[in-house]
Amino acid sequence: MNIEGIDKEGIIELAVRHVCPGRVATFRQLGTVPVMGRRQGNYFWDLDGRRLFDVHINGGTYNLGHRNPELVETLKEALDHYDMGNHHFVSPVRTRLAEALIAATGKQMQFCVFTPCGGEAIEVAIRSCRRATGRRKIVSFVGSYHGHGGLGLRAGDDVQARSFLSEAPAEEFIHVPFNDTEAMEAALRGDEVAAVLCEIIPATSGFPMPSPGFYPALWKLCRDHGALLVADEVQTGLMRTGEMWASRGYGIEPDVLVTGKGLSGGLYPVAAAILSKDAGAWLPEDGWGHSSTFGGAELGCIVALKVLEIIGRPGVAENVRETSRHLAGGLREIQSRHPFLLEIRQNGLVIGLKFDNPLGGALMTACAFETGLWAFPAGFDRSVLQFKPNLLVDRPAADEALSLLEKSMELCETRFLGGRHAES
Repeated sequence: MNIEGIDKEGIIELAVRHVCPGRVATFRQLGTVPVMGRRQGNYFWDLDGRRLFDVHINGGTYNLGHRNPELVETLKEALDHYDMGNHHFVSPVRTRLAEALIAATGKQMQFCVFTPCGGEAIEVAIRSCRRATGRRKIVSFVGSYHGHGGLGLRAGDDVQARSFLSEAPAEEFIHVPFNDTEAMEAALRGDEVAAVLCEIIPATSGFPMPSPGFYPALWKLCRDHGALLVADEVQTGLMRTGEMWASRGYGIEPDVLVTGKGLSGGLYPVAAAILSKDAGAWLPEDGWGHSSTFGGAELGCIVALKVLEIIGRPGVAENVRETSRHLAGGLREIQSRHPFLLEIRQNGLVIGLKFDNPLGGALMTACAFETGLWAFPAGFDRSVLQFKPNLLVDRPAADEALSLLEKSMELCETRFLGGRHAES
């Protein structure tokens, strides 16, 4: 389908009628309803012709930029020989992707279960931990998000679960505050918990950062009480923090790791639950314990193998670390001129910007669209703007993103705050 010449307003009205009326209404409150047209690298173009530097990257889906040329070519070549494959069969490319993911994750891992999305992989993780331990209770963080599957929705924030009459039974799903070791210890007391499910840096809550020592203490508590540790790295994994997995940087080795989004290269859906021998013990016993028609589609696996190759190249991790340092310095300078920016939360290219207004992140989204920057507020804390460049951003591009951010703040301060937060 040729995207040139499409009537934007007509498409929006059809979306209101048939697809996503609530989302369109929310975007209209922000002052814009973006519709993606052409896209490449750091940018996409709205159908109205506006070019936008993308620092939302759909939660990390465009971890290597939009339509990365190597990934596009890989998919095109794969289409000459492959289709989705058959999820019942052994697949060479699915097997090689599992081998590569396990090698990138840790010696404690043995199995991969492939799914089309991170939410389904979370379902696999929870079920695997329950079967491995013989326990039902799952502990997760208040304000976390683990997809919209049945178990994932219950493990996440209660507001969304309640709206679909899917509240978690209190005796099965326990929510504790992030960074609260005492609350975690209390939840694990009694040795009845199957798993602690960790969104390593909670994205939808605005990327609050773990306190020093929090994760090693949590990991020890899990071992002491016989609970498995699940790392939800759908947003934080694949080198976004300068480490392959954020959990590794925090000094822990999970029993299950869930990855998705960027694994797809933004081109073909693929996600995975990577399991230790114990967590995946059901796989030799029950070959159809989890069955997913689109899980591990061969075209997606081929793209994902290329994604891992690119991420593992010399210089990529160093670019992430150097760009992260450069952005940190630039953000501090902007903050010094604009007290409206209250807090910079950062680990590598995982960045949340908290503003001095309960709707600051949402207001910034509207203003950023006008200045040519696409960023998005955290779903559970609208004072925070997510700011997440892709891994391959270089110094000039980072400077462009910072300049657009500051212009957006100036517009926001003038339009919504009477200029009172700008440096006098």
